[in-house]
Amino acid sequence: MTAALAIDGLSVVFDDFVALQDVSLTVAPGESFGLVGESGSGKSTLLRAVAGLAPVSDGTITVDGKPLGDKRDKAFYRQVQMVFQDPYGSLHPRQTVDRLLLEPLAIHGFDNSESRIVRALDEVGLGASFRFRYSHQLSGGQRQRVAIARALILEPSILLLDEPTSALDASVQAEVLNLLEQVRAARKLTFVMVSHDLAVVTHMCDRLMVMQHGQAVEQLASADLAAHRVTQDYTRSLLTASEGFRRNG
Repeated sequence: MTAALAIDGLSVVFDDFVALQDVSLTVAPGESFGLVGESGSGKSTLLRAVAGLAPVSDGTITVDGKPLGDKRDKAFYRQVQMVFQDPYGSLHPRQTVDRLLLEPLAIHGFDNSESRIVRALDEVGLGASFRFRYSHQLSGGQRQRVAIARALILEPSILLLDEPTSALDASVQAEVLNLLEQVRAARKLTFVMVSHDLAVVTHMCDRLMVMQHGQAVEQLASADLAAHRVTQDYTRSLLTASEGFRRNG
């Protein structure tokens, strides 16, 4: 089976700072793959490198068997979309929800824009009544639902999720995570999810990679992490530091 996403020997260097060094992973179609580690471990940089938002210094990135070049074209963004951590910063404050959702459709030449917008809002649990609101008129959870709708409206096969619930209240986090699970099942999407929350990753993801200082520490199944079947001391330290995860374990 051809991997949905394959990364081989990926390195990212900013001036003299090595943000990623020789990282490799493979994600199967329809799989949900997690990236965990402390702040600065390179998790978000990896997602941004895939999305074309961080420079690749070495290594290869392949989507559905096709190697990516230095620049991403429209076809790539039809296939791969990213949901960012901060719903307050990822939506243009002077554009209505309707305009935010219309823009990617116009760029990619989609027809039936109005019906697609209504369907996208329904899919994320908002409805057409939100079309002409501005982002400052929405709660944090509603903004993140709009961000998810904007990513889904192009009908991608891969979603890159960069801490999609970390800026939200706990009760809203659960709602958004449940929404993402429902969408993945309905659309058979492939997820690559960054999170600091080990409980979220074990719940949402099939497998995960632990990262530290821009390098891969180990890869394992989420069930093994939940059962503390880990091989590396750093992973054990993450489990110990994650008090909420330990209480739920």
